[in-house]
Amino acid sequence: MDFNDLNTEFLNEFDSYDDHQCVRRFVLEDDIIAFIAVHNTNLGPALGGCRMKPYANEAEAINDVLRLSRGMTYKNALAALPLGGGKAVIIADPQTQKTPELMQAMGAAVESFEGDYVTAEDSGTTEEDMVEMEKFTGHVTGLPPQMLEGSEYGELGGNPSPLTALGCYHGIKAAVKARYKNEKKLSGLTVAVQGVGAVGLELAQLLKQDGATLVITDINEDGLAVAKEKLGDVKIVPPNDIFSVEADIFAPNAMGGALNDYTIQQLKVDIIAGAANNQLLSAHHDKALLDKNILYVPDYVINSGGVICVGYEYFRKSGYNPQDFDIARDSMVKHVENIYQTVSEIIALAQDKSQPTGETADRLAEDKFLNGAALADINDADSNEEGQASFGSNGGTRLVQ
Repeated sequence: MDFNDLNTEFLNEFDSYDDHQCVRRFVLEDDIIAFIAVHNTNLGPALGGCRMKPYANEAEAINDVLRLSRGMTYKNALAALPLGGGKAVIIADPQTQKTPELMQAMGAAVESFEGDYVTAEDSGTTEEDMVEMEKFTGHVTGLPPQMLEGSEYGELGGNPSPLTALGCYHGIKAAVKARYKNEKKLSGLTVAVQGVGAVGLELAQLLKQDGATLVITDINEDGLAVAKEKLGDVKIVPPNDIFSVEADIFAPNAMGGALNDYTIQQLKVDIIAGAANNQLLSAHHDKALLDKNILYVPDYVINSGGVICVGYEYFRKSGYNPQDFDIARDSMVKHVENIYQTVSEIIALAQDKSQPTGETADRLAEDKFLNGAALADINDADSNEEGQASFGSNGGTRLVQ
């Protein structure tokens, strides 16, 4: 495996470059190219997933790894994790080019950072890929639960989708309370849910149990059929029609860029809050939503339950725990539930300053990782709410009846 660090002069040509600490190019098995970007480690090791995708060229991959790693710095800071932001991308088709040897080589690439970068699964990679990578580095998290049994932290492993959905659920409740003042119940509200995959379906179930009326869509017909079976009485609309549904809340849980000049014009909702990454096509759409009197919950804040999940697994696995978290499942779930408080704080500050919520969230994150503001003490917050979801020891959701 060969690698080299990209120089600042070259990186300055990319719009997504933001004074990253290191961007490293690797030549893996069969001359497949990969990049790892570490954006900022002021708060701790840079945690971010490993994505595999057949990018059109190296420039596209570099721009993506720069953008994604920067986003992880902001996400981890507002998730109150002692972690920085990083990301890895592999230029390959996960369906046809992935091999155990390739993932082992990627593990060696991660190891070259000597702990400054910690990886996890992402689009195009799986728990099984993390197993192969771990053969060459200890700086990997998101391992299958069966690998962790008997190691005193098995209760922290497994699929993070239910916890991502749980965080979104609490973030939505915070937005509902802020928008409708004293009312924070979902009963009687209509939610337009775009995407009912692993996270979207979990979120829809939590909303449904609280009495919300659901309108759903997905480009995957099989996924819609599963959702219809699990959710029961829901309305299904074509994918392009979800933006014009008359609803109280729009929950985007699909691909990024769903909020753009065209779709924002169609929206007939009071709140936007969902699990999708990069919901705003461009930064100015943050202000466009404010001008339309739509309360937008920044995506990287509300969907941080998954990174909290893998973060806790890494803290126990590595022994790195500078904030002295109680590394147990109950504490991890409480940390996820405290997304409610973070969302409430962002909305209150944004309204006080008459600023877009996305801009407000960015400033709060920068105060933490640039200016040394204290991370929140999640043990001091009280997020117990009537009717909240509960989680079993195996990571599955138990819907409260």
